[in-house]
Amino acid sequence: MPAISPALTDRAEQVRSFNRFYTRRIGVLQDRMLGSDFSLTELRVLYELSSRGAARASDLRSDLGLNAGYLSRVIASLEARGLLQKSPNPEDARSHLLSLTAHGEDTFQPYDAASRQEAMTLLEPLTEAQRQGVVEAMTRISTLLGERNRDYLLRGPQPGDMGWVVHKQAQLYATEYGWDSEFEALLAEIVSKYLRDHDPASDRCWIAEQHGDIIGSVFVVRHDANTAKLRMLYVDASARGLGVGRTLVEEAIAFARSAGYSRMVLWTNAVLHDAVRLYEKAGFALVEEEQHHSFGKDQVSQVWARDL
Repeated sequence: MPAISPALTDRAEQVRSFNRFYTRRIGVLQDRMLGSDFSLTELRVLYELSSRGAARASDLRSDLGLNAGYLSRVIASLEARGLLQKSPNPEDARSHLLSLTAHGEDTFQPYDAASRQEAMTLLEPLTEAQRQGVVEAMTRISTLLGERNRDYLLRGPQPGDMGWVVHKQAQLYATEYGWDSEFEALLAEIVSKYLRDHDPASDRCWIAEQHGDIIGSVFVVRHDANTAKLRMLYVDASARGLGVGRTLVEEAIAFARSAGYSRMVLWTNAVLHDAVRLYEKAGFALVEEEQHHSFGKDQVSQVWARDL
């Protein structure tokens, strides 16, 4: 079994602390939810059937992550109370569809309204900006811990984006590689020059966005009359594995071709292994390598190039 890092242990304790806070805050530790005669699981099953209309027990078990035997007992209890009914599944004679009875709908709706009111009460003391912050944080947790959503879009930069680009890249490289403020200064210089001097015919920046969050970026700038330079490729940690980096590089290459360049170059450091692999797959070849000391570390700088 691989050794567990102290950093992972610390993060796990922070997650556990948040879980204790949040379960206490929303009342999950109570035996019965919303002052009802129902457990949390029973109310969740009632909610799923109310919102879906009908569902197979196997789908509920999978979606809710419940033990088959436990779910079977919950269903039997709800059915005995006249809240739930079974009907033949027209698409599969081997299974039944579960749905709420009229009594079940009438019974559940006040608790659904009470749950909505509890959420509103939780948010009411906050400003609208704070409420948005809570929702964005919840969305980010769902994105990172849930199924990976591969839907994202590429767009041009908007006011404020460039500050984000510098902030996030400086933060990431400081955290993962220990680079110092010299790197942040370099990023700021590149971005500042782009904002002041870029020509839309020869230079371009793309921002990758998913559900309103920026998850990546890349620049193409003029190196000389025939050569484009790819700069500051970045993919947020939350979006790794979604193909964002590959898409950004492909878009950059396509633009460079359409702008009339015949060659593209880029500068990187050998320690950035994921980026180097991406450049190789995109057809770049290593043409120059040099040892140097930058950003507070001994580095091996690399120049990669490809024909367009």
